[in-house]
Amino acid sequence: MCGSGTPCLGNSRKLLVTGQVQGVGFRPFVYRLAIDLGLTGWVRNTAGRVEILIQGESDRLRDFVSRLIAQAPPLAMPHLSGASDVTHEKLGKFVIADSDSMGERNVRVPPDYFACEQCQLEMRDPRDRRYRYPFINCTQCGPRYTIIDRLPYDRPNTSMSDFPLCPQCEMEYTDPLNRRFHAEPVACPVCGPSLRFKHGQTEVNEGETALAQTISILRSGGTVAVRGIGGYHLMCDAANETAVTRLRERKHRPHKPLAVMLPQRGADDCDAVRWIAAPSDSELALLRDPRRPIVLCRVRPHNGLATSIAPGLQELGLFLPYSPLHHLILDAFGGPLVATSGNISGEPVLTDADHVEQRLGAVADRFLHHNRPIRRPADDSVYRVIADHGRPLRIGRGVAPLELQLSTDLPEPILAVGAHMKNTIALGWRDRAVISPHIGELDSPRSLAVFAQVIEDLQRLYGIRAEHVVCDAHPNYASSKWARSQSLPVTEVYHHHAHASAVFGEFNLQQDVLVFTWDGTGYGEDGSIWGGEGFLGRPGSWRRVTSFRPFRLPGGDKAGQEPWRSAVALCWEMGRDTTYSPDGIELAFQAWQRDINCAASTAVGRLFDAAASLLGLCQYASFEGQGPMMLEAVANKRGLQAPPLPFFVNEAGVLCADWGALLTVLSDEKADVAERAARFHAVLAQTLCTLATRIREQSAVTVIGLSGGVFQNRRLTETVNRLLQAEGFTVLIPTHIPCNDAGISYGQIIDFAYR
Repeated sequence: MCGSGTPCLGNSRKLLVTGQVQGVGFRPFVYRLAIDLGLTGWVRNTAGRVEILIQGESDRLRDFVSRLIAQAPPLAMPHLSGASDVTHEKLGKFVIADSDSMGERNVRVPPDYFACEQCQLEMRDPRDRRYRYPFINCTQCGPRYTIIDRLPYDRPNTSMSDFPLCPQCEMEYTDPLNRRFHAEPVACPVCGPSLRFKHGQTEVNEGETALAQTISILRSGGTVAVRGIGGYHLMCDAANETAVTRLRERKHRPHKPLAVMLPQRGADDCDAVRWIAAPSDSELALLRDPRRPIVLCRVRPHNGLATSIAPGLQELGLFLPYSPLHHLILDAFGGPLVATSGNISGEPVLTDADHVEQRLGAVADRFLHHNRPIRRPADDSVYRVIADHGRPLRIGRGVAPLELQLSTDLPEPILAVGAHMKNTIALGWRDRAVISPHIGELDSPRSLAVFAQVIEDLQRLYGIRAEHVVCDAHPNYASSKWARSQSLPVTEVYHHHAHASAVFGEFNLQQDVLVFTWDGTGYGEDGSIWGGEGFLGRPGSWRRVTSFRPFRLPGGDKAGQEPWRSAVALCWEMGRDTTYSPDGIELAFQAWQRDINCAASTAVGRLFDAAASLLGLCQYASFEGQGPMMLEAVANKRGLQAPPLPFFVNEAGVLCADWGALLTVLSDEKADVAERAARFHAVLAQTLCTLATRIREQSAVTVIGLSGGVFQNRRLTETVNRLLQAEGFTVLIPTHIPCNDAGISYGQIIDFAYR
């Protein structure tokens, strides 16, 4: 108290910090900064934001505010949303106050983070009490999204609440100057989670022995299901052809590429990557990125890996270890390991020990479990560098939940339920959109159960309850059926409108744009299957201005699994004979003649399937996109000059490309398969560029967006990008949202926002 019993008033400022400030060590950083500058006051979490009251000399207050953003922890992305001078009783010290969950919720759910360098050093230090501890973490690393029960993000609100802290961990957890102050998953061998090795009825519960048994099985050519951050991996020796072949046979995954995890070696951690691949600088940077995604890299010949890891392809999905357990396994094994998702193909990754033993008991020889509960699955993120930038093919652990700011406020909270394949869901409210991790194909009861769980989880975690549901217009998508079963208003968005809107939203556009949405399938406005469209305008009012000559696909949806159907469809449309006779072709021809179960399609993805079939690369696909991936891999020459396809204007006034000339390219026996594949790509790239210039002549549009699964093809997309830029266009290729169907949920939010 000052004189006459009145409170002393300090020179005080109140700050409000938003952005990514939860679960990243931001409050301890604020505390240390205040102590360093000799300031008093407090910091606290408040409904997803950080509130700070700071007192002291004016110059030190200015220094504090400047350093608050500039020197924030690496994982934090703070934004100073408010700052004001206030009158407040003078405080004697700086403290971290209890979290306040009252007020308007502005929470941000942090993703899971890779093991930081400091924790790795401690884990490898025999003098450290966490030496070789598989669950070491701090405020700058460790699980987040997969362990949170509710917010605010405090230990009692996570799955770590089942592990009371020992005295030493408690001291670290409560010391504001310690790196583990309020590191919610903090633990040690005394009080934290532990490993359990399982073989039949035999269990090993001692950590070092469990690890040793795991390494022994891997070295002998066996497969181990290893529980990680967001689910299980199936691991085997990536250099052992027998082991990889056995894993494929057991998992019924004959051709789909398998991801490979490599030990950290060398000054930049990537020497092991260079042993087997020739990564670009952009790919190396992405491999080392804090998200630690799987990155597609071109492999070296004679790289020592089993050839069956990615048959028929020139790239492998590679990634560095991101959990302490991964590091321990790879350090001991000493070489590359296949680390593919522990799931039934197409389903979300499995997370529960009992379930994985039941469902993968015939796939894995042994199981390495742990007892830290995983609240929800998060599969690995996958990226491909295209036109010098990492482009997501799948968002998951380390990236999602992914939040993007909207350029316009939503009228009410919206739930967008995405597509049927590569499903994600998105939650939108005010000027925010949050996209879930990858869920997968909605063809199985478990996929639908996880789909419903993620919908409920996101709404609960963010404290938002949707008042409107947006879904795909396709009448038979499982996501759309779910939407219509709810007691909420439903808005349908056409599949390719959502693709186009996703580009518009990611780049915060304010003007009309021409977006090419090329993929394999999507319900069109006329009830046919679209996939080769160009849309002019903006969300909520797209106008179809380009397309392809339609063709009828015998067998409907079977065409996605049997590329020969697309090939014969093109041949029959052109009056050409086919040179081979796959099973079922006679029935298919009869159905095609009578137009029975032969959906009309304009999909460029099916043209890629047809090309792969006609060149003898792939007649039956065991995974989505197999034919197009093999076609891209075999193509050799770059920079080929090729004429565009011929054009015509259909009855609706849409400028259409006629694919007929592609059959001439593909049947040219003067060129080998590699050159024909390259020319196929070149013709389609030039066709897109010519379509764009034709539409520019009519509309003066100068900005081109690319969306849809076809643009996962690096050869095509980079050629298109080069040609369009040479014509003076600005080209937009998504870098945050996958261009495939994983981006549909976000596009649905954007399209709804502009209606």
